[in-house]
Amino acid sequence: MPQILPPDSLRGKTALVTGSSRGIGADTARYLAEAGANVVVNYRNKAPRAEKLGAELRGLGVEVLVVGADLTDSDSVQAMFDEVQRAFGSLDILVLNASGGMEAGMGEDYALALNRDAQVRVLETAMPLLGDGSRVVFVTSHQAHFIRTTPTMPEYEPVARSKRAGEDALREFVPELAERGIGFVVVSGDMIEGTITATLLERANPGAIASRRESAGRLYNVSEFAAEVARAAVEPVPADNTRLIGDTSSFGQE
Repeated sequence: MPQILPPDSLRGKTALVTGSSRGIGADTARYLAEAGANVVVNYRNKAPRAEKLGAELRGLGVEVLVVGADLTDSDSVQAMFDEVQRAFGSLDILVLNASGGMEAGMGEDYALALNRDAQVRVLETAMPLLGDGSRVVFVTSHQAHFIRTTPTMPEYEPVARSKRAGEDALREFVPELAERGIGFVVVSGDMIEGTITATLLERANPGAIASRRESAGRLYNVSEFAAEVARAAVEPVPADNTRLIGDTSSFGQE
C-alpha cells in the first residue's frame, strides 16, 4: 500500500475505526498507523482476523488496542470506550465505518439499528474522549447519500435509506461538535470493488457491479477508497461537511 499521509504526521494521536477487521476499515486503520497514529481496531465477531491486523500494525511502531464490540448494544459500546480511555486517555480520530443490513437472518430492523441508532450511540459515547482539534468521519455510499433524489437497486434500498437516516442523525450533532472544536466529515463513495456489500449485491442482482462500473467509468477498490477516508480524517473539513469520492453525475443532487 502506498504512503497516503505524511510519515509521523499523526504521531501521538489515537484513532478508532469501527468495523476495521477487514475491508475499507482495515485499510483505513493501516493508513492511519503508517502516519504514526495509535489505532483502536474494532470488530464484531472476527477476533482472529482483528488480532492479526493488530499485530501487523504494531509492527509499524504504533500502539494498537483490539476491541470487540456489538455496536447495536449500548453496554458493549460503553465497554469499548472504557478500554480506549484506560489505554490512551483520549481519542483524536473516530471513523464510523461499520455498517450493514444485507446479512441474512438479522431481522427487518437491523439495518436501521446498525446504520442509524448505533452510529449515534457510538458518537455520543465517544464524545467525552474527543477534544478540540479531533475529527469524526462517517463513511457512506452515493447510493445512500443520494437516495432521496436517485433510486437505487431494490435489494439495497432498505440499507441505503437506513444509512441516509444515520447520516442525517449524525449531521444534527454538527453544531455541538463545532462548539467543541471537533470536525465532522461525511465521506461518500460509489460502489466499491471487493467489499462484502458489493458481493452481496452482485449475488442478489447479477451484473449490478459491472453495470455501475460502466455507468461511472470506473469504480474505486477497497484500498483506494480507504485512502480517501484516511485523508478525510486529517484534511480541512469542507464547508458542507461532505467529501464525494468518484463520479456523481448520474445522481440527482440534493
